[in-house]
Amino acid sequence: MIQYHRLFALVVLVNAWVAYSGFQGGWWADAQHAAMGSIAQVMLANFAMAILVRQQYVVNALFWLATRAPTSWPLSVRWQLAKVYHFGGLHSGGTTLGSVWFAVLLATQAWHVSAGGQGVSALTMGLGVALLLLLGGIIAMALPSYRAKQHNRFEMMHRFGGWTALALFWAHAVSTVADGLPAGQALGASLARQGEVWVLALLTFSILLPWLRLKRVKVEITKPSNHAVVVRYNYGDDAFPGSSNTVSLNPLIEWHAFANIPAPGEKGFRQIISRAGDWTGALIDKPPTHLWVKGITTCGVANIEVLFKKVVYVATGSGIGPVLPHLLADKLPMHLVWATRNPRKTYGDALVDEILQANPEALIWDTDTHGKPDLVALVLEAVRRTGAEAVICIANQKLTQAVIQGVELRGIPGYGAIWDS
Repeated sequence: MIQYHRLFALVVLVNAWVAYSGFQGGWWADAQHAAMGSIAQVMLANFAMAILVRQQYVVNALFWLATRAPTSWPLSVRWQLAKVYHFGGLHSGGTTLGSVWFAVLLATQAWHVSAGGQGVSALTMGLGVALLLLLGGIIAMALPSYRAKQHNRFEMMHRFGGWTALALFWAHAVSTVADGLPAGQALGASLARQGEVWVLALLTFSILLPWLRLKRVKVEITKPSNHAVVVRYNYGDDAFPGSSNTVSLNPLIEWHAFANIPAPGEKGFRQIISRAGDWTGALIDKPPTHLWVKGITTCGVANIEVLFKKVVYVATGSGIGPVLPHLLADKLPMHLVWATRNPRKTYGDALVDEILQANPEALIWDTDTHGKPDLVALVLEAVRRTGAEAVICIANQKLTQAVIQGVELRGIPGYGAIWDS
């Protein structure tokens, strides 16, 4: 079980404790508005956590806080702090349990109506049912088994379904408040007194914020081969080693995150984009002059390097993109293991020379010449030879999991993307 799953389980346990406490306190014996209000608060708390923990400013704050620990702290403590990027477990846990609580709220409202109670209109119930069905669809399409096979559909459902769900939440909240209004009381004044409405406003702003920073920027693209391009940005925003930006050709359809490569003393930054599907293929075959950029530069997994005295980076193919800025920044001793097909032909002499200048002892394994390597064996040898405390792997899902499991089974901290979004 990885940290992601532990955090999901923690959310489940906390909600189970809240449900048990509510049962002991008599929630389920009281189908009046007080009970529905308590259930609504717990539901909204789960959704608030799920949405805010994905907000880019919050993500950066989490990384900043986790990496404050000095390298003099015990390795066991730093090992766990470096798993900060598993916060997606809170996102999925909060969304799932929030949906469960919403189902409980609807059941409680239906019970209230069936018992002859007043104050829950057919409109409120209809909005609630529509919202619950939509939440169920979003969760179903976010399951790893579906997401891996139909990622574009998952992304579209997550975006447009999420926006629709937010609109339905607002409609349901307004309708619920209107249902309980005494005659002659203004709806606007009543809404302003509802804490849940202010939480919804905060979440709406959080979701809108990245889009408020949407910009179309000019890019310079060099194409060392038909497999990869190097995109250069210089539109005023700063990037830092370990950051990424999401870019798009069409901002309403499809977004992709790529690691930023700033170089000391140079303005702007680069991104390496390799052919890995229809979107990247179209960009490489017909390089655009402009790209859309959304939100702010956001921390990625490799930012946890500063928690260790020395690290081994292992990358395959274009995974060198997220690693290169750390080599250039040279914040701590590190050693690179990079396995890729014909590196100079694929990525160009300039990039390979830049890597070797930054990390002269780097092991660059040409898979065209030597075949696919045993990456776990290469990494373990590099750790033994350099005395590194941790391994950071940037590769495809299968290789990343193999490397991380291979080193952690031997008591070495290992880190890499977990494909949770």
